[in-house]
Amino acid sequence: QVQLVESGGGSVLAGGSLRLSCAVSGNTGSRYYMAWFRQAPGKEREGVAAINSGGGITTYDGSVRGRFTISRDNDKNTLYLQMNSLKPEDTAMYYCAASDRWRLSLDPDEYNYWGQGTRVTVPS
Repeated sequence: QVQLVESGGGSVLAGGSLRLSCAVSGNTGSRYYMAWFRQAPGKEREGVAAINSGGGITTYDGSVRGRFTISRDNDKNTLYLQMNSLKPEDTAMYYCAASDRWRLSLDPDEYNYWGQGTRVTVPS
């Protein structure tokens, strides 16, 4: 069992940066493939970035590739999402997720554990 708690959200102007964190507890975070998802009002939840258990392999949605970086520090049991060059379309609730599947995926149905979300707002 694992518990996930996101933090670091807020409101920033377009072009700004935020770093989201996801604290993993209840179990070591090193065995889980993890990901960040986001959901804007009235829209479906979409995958942003995913990372393997060791942190050496990542994948990104095309909308954030080159701007966002997913990483993890397994010694600190923490997942990160560095968000640069933020755009108004990045505005959403951002969720941390963990999967028992050892496979990179941006499909929310493949994730077992979810945090409560942290809100990111980028005014237009």
